[in-house]
Amino acid sequence: MTASTKTRRASRPSSSTVRVAVTQMACVADVRANRARQLHLLEKAAKGGAKILCTQEMFASQYFCQAEDHRFFSLAESIPGPSTDAFAKLARKYKAVIVASLFERRAPGLYHNTAAVIDADGSLMGVYRKMHIPDDPLYYEKFYFTPGDTGFKAWKTKHANIGVLICWDQWFPEGARLTAMQGADILFYPTAIGWHPTEKKQYGKAQHESWELIQRSHAVANGCFVCSPNRIGTEKVLGADGKPVNADGIQFWGQSFITSPDGQVIERASVDREQALVADLDLAKVEFSRTHWPFLRDRRIDAYGGLTRRYGDEG
Repeated sequence: MTASTKTRRASRPSSSTVRVAVTQMACVADVRANRARQLHLLEKAAKGGAKILCTQEMFASQYFCQAEDHRFFSLAESIPGPSTDAFAKLARKYKAVIVASLFERRAPGLYHNTAAVIDADGSLMGVYRKMHIPDDPLYYEKFYFTPGDTGFKAWKTKHANIGVLICWDQWFPEGARLTAMQGADILFYPTAIGWHPTEKKQYGKAQHESWELIQRSHAVANGCFVCSPNRIGTEKVLGADGKPVNADGIQFWGQSFITSPDGQVIERASVDREQALVADLDLAKVEFSRTHWPFLRDRRIDAYGGLTRRYGDEG
């Protein structure tokens, strides 16, 4: 990590209200087209006054983890690299913070699902590498991604203290808690989640509500804002034979949302429309929430040693 990728200890910024934006869009096979589209959405939000911008998970490509295929490692890029260079230029232009979710090539044979945090002056503050890596039907991420080694982090950016986790991380309360304990007032969760079309009728409603509910609970439990951008569209990734690896693909459900510290949804995006979802967050509500519901005060840190065990009293 270079000198420009320093991590800073978080402390409260002086500004009370900050405008944030999360983007959702459909992705195609062309990386350059995806990057250009993402930059357009971010710039549109920045022109509207947004000062902290966050992309969906791995915006630069289709969600290739629907198959285990070595061809897709070629989609990875270095950090710094083409995407962070482009976003740094945009950040400087609008004095905005950008969280960019990327497929990172760290070294030959070493790849991560990574979020780069770029401050308002265009400097690369650092990266967060996805800690929890799923392996489910059409979500074969363990084939591609090395589990993160950054730990849970927060950054004191120009506009707010933020923490970043990625997709599957959102199901784990430990990650949200440890990030909030580093000083984060806003948690960002770049996401790529959707339905298996054949299962949607039976499980779709419950799956979506569970996804939203768990993140709203992180906002309540930690007294912070939560912002979750998701992608849209149905993606059918092609195999080496030119045919879809799965006939139905994944139908990403969009519905990116922003939640206040009391767990209420401030803004929610559509199911299928490309957009930059914008909200004004009053950071004073973090202090209000944490003093009225003092969960951090009342934590029994002397009694939580069992969390480091896999299950029960083993070990």
